[in-house]
Amino acid sequence: MHKVDTLAQHIVHHHSARFAGFAPQALPTGFEAAAAPSDIWQAAFQACSQLGFVQADAQCLADAWHAQTLRTGQFDASCWPAHAADFGVRGRGDTAFAPCPQRLGLYAVLPTAQWVGRMAAAGVPTVQLRFKSDDAAAVRTEVFAAVQAVQGTAARLFINDHWELALEAGAYGVHLGQEDLDALPAAALERMRSAGVRLGVSTHGYAEMLRADRVAPSYIALGAVFPTTLKKMATPPQGVGRLGVYAQLMQNYPLVAIGGIGPEQMADVLATGVGSVAVVRALVNHPEPEAQAQALARAIESTV
Repeated sequence: MHKVDTLAQHIVHHHSARFAGFAPQALPTGFEAAAAPSDIWQAAFQACSQLGFVQADAQCLADAWHAQTLRTGQFDASCWPAHAADFGVRGRGDTAFAPCPQRLGLYAVLPTAQWVGRMAAAGVPTVQLRFKSDDAAAVRTEVFAAVQAVQGTAARLFINDHWELALEAGAYGVHLGQEDLDALPAAALERMRSAGVRLGVSTHGYAEMLRADRVAPSYIALGAVFPTTLKKMATPPQGVGRLGVYAQLMQNYPLVAIGGIGPEQMADVLATGVGSVAVVRALVNHPEPEAQAQALARAIESTV
């Protein structure tokens, strides 16, 4: 068997149960720990692709496995890369956005300003207005109404997408997806940063986490953890196994897990080390959303 294939199979053997959900393969014979750097990169890329990572993420992992081997002086198939330096993660520095709490607690993503007000009044610590409309006047009305709705409460309000209105209305923060982030000119990012608004960024794997890190946002959202019907995802559900290694790598940021998370998954999600869990349907589809919100908030506060 070719050395690259052997190295790749050793990686798959050690990590298939966590990431791909299948039993470890039998280890091939003829394994040699001393491998050329090019062999290590190719083996890691091959193995991570087999474990279900999309191409961009498999490339990031191959780069990191190569860097890890150079840093430690040996190739270890059992050691999943998680060192920030091996990925080039810079973390929050002098050019970072304004900070927010490391643990944002229950994070309610809500469709209208009315919902924002209800959940803020119920004691949800972090809320987001995700109002979708092509009507500019309606969007403006909802953003300003949401800011007004959290007045007198302890809730931190993030506005999804509409960053200019968020600045104008005086919202606590803005949340952007990857496409929205990529479309922003540098001047817009600097304007938000200078205004002191907090920025949250959605990510769906290694490549997007590294992209977010270059902006040094206030927090990073990780998902979708489980299947969700709320939006079409470009990547499959990440699962708790991947969420755990993401949280380890990005631990210097406040982290929000999102995507298909309900009460029954809450304990497993929090066990990964994230400090916040975002929910949508678990609240807006519940017959008693205020009571549900308080129960979920207590569960998070007692765990993290």
